[in-house]
This record gives sequence, C-alpha cells and structure tokens, in this order.
Amino acid sequence: MDASSSSVLEARDLQQRIAGPSGVLDILRGVSLSVHTGETVAILGASGSGKSTLLGLLAGLDAPSAGEVRLLGQTISELDEDGRAALRAGRVGFVFQSFQLLPALTAFENVLLPLELNPEHEARSQTEISAWARDALKRVGLSEREAHYPHQLSGGEQQRVAIARAIVDRPAVLFADEPTGNLDGQTGSRIIELLFSLARQPDDHGQRTALILVTHDADLAQQCDRILHIQDGVLA
Repeated sequence: MDASSSSVLEARDLQQRIAGPSGVLDILRGVSLSVHTGETVAILGASGSGKSTLLGLLAGLDAPSAGEVRLLGQTISELDEDGRAALRAGRVGFVFQSFQLLPALTAFENVLLPLELNPEHEARSQTEISAWARDALKRVGLSEREAHYPHQLSGGEQQRVAIARAIVDRPAVLFADEPTGNLDGQTGSRIIELLFSLARQPDDHGQRTALILVTHDADLAQQCDRILHIQDGVLA
C-alpha cells in the first residue's frame, strides 16, 4: 500500500454501553472501520443511532466500553489525557455540532488558539500564526467578523468560526458533526467545497486530509468516497 492510501484511522469492534433507568443501553455494538489518507467518509443514520457517539470515540474524545481505536498510528487507549491531546494537536480537527467556541475569546482568538497550543509552532512568530488564523477566517467568509465574540455572532457564523478553527492547522484527519446544520444553502455549499478541497488538494508537504463527517444530508453524503450507514448502533 502506498503512502497516499495509508490508513490514518482504524477502529476494531467498538462497543459503547451506558446505564439507563431501564438497564444497560447499547449505543454502539461491534463497530469496525478503516479510513485512509485523503479519503472522505460520510456516516448516515437516524437521530439516536449512535453517529455522534461514534465520531467522538474515533477522535479520542471519549473512551469506548470495549474495542480499540488507532488514530495516526497510535492506539488511543494506551495514551493518557495529555497523550491524547498531544496526538490531536495540529493533526486532528473536530467540528462540533454545538460549536464549543470559547465565549471570552473573539472569533480570531478562537481560531488562533490551536496554533498557540501546538508545540510544533513554538519557533514561529506571532505574526506568522496570526496570518494563518486570518486566512482561515477569510476562507469561511468571516474576515469582517474576526473581532466579534461568539455571543455577537449568529449560529451560522459561530459554525463557520468552528470550521475555521478545525482547518487552520491543515489536520491529517478532520471530524465534522453536521458541519452544515446551521448554514443556509449557499453558505453550506461553500463550506462543503472548502472541506472537500482539504481532502483532494495536497498541502505543501503532499498531505491530504481524511474527512469523516456525520450528516443527515443524503446529497452531501453522496459526494463522499464512501457512505457508512449506522442503525441501532451497528454499521451496515
């Protein structure tokens, strides 16, 4: 297998159970998958089918009840919280359905933050990484809103800031949970074009981003290389 098709994500027999008032609830049951560099994968399923839970496990944001996830060559369960954070820094982007912007930071500062936290950029000047953050905001059409705080932005604008933050460091893997859910049709199309361009156009180092997205939009899913259907916690 050549480098362009190398695996960046592997999940084996993932299970997720939670205790509920009527007993143990199986959210995910024996999910296995593999994603390669530059591949675009859509996860489709009804509400409550386990899509967002699966995305969080694949990104190492949560731990499974059983099973294993290997992300960028590392088995996530073998890392502590700091180790998982170090693995994600600059290499994994995540667009949350709830945005998760920091309310005390401006749009620009929210996008700049992952660059400042990435130790690989310690030798870079503030001017250089600030230019990257401004370019990311420009790419999502928010150059004029960089000084605004999240509460001063609409839901769609907050979503675009979250996307700018996720792509600013050109991650190797990008997870997106309903990335166009709060956007109008025209803006959503623009954002999807941007996300897919990361997968299809190599960066200066020949790196293409693997895109894994959760969506209810069947038309969006059809644009991906592969569609995975999840029902009752099982991939079909």
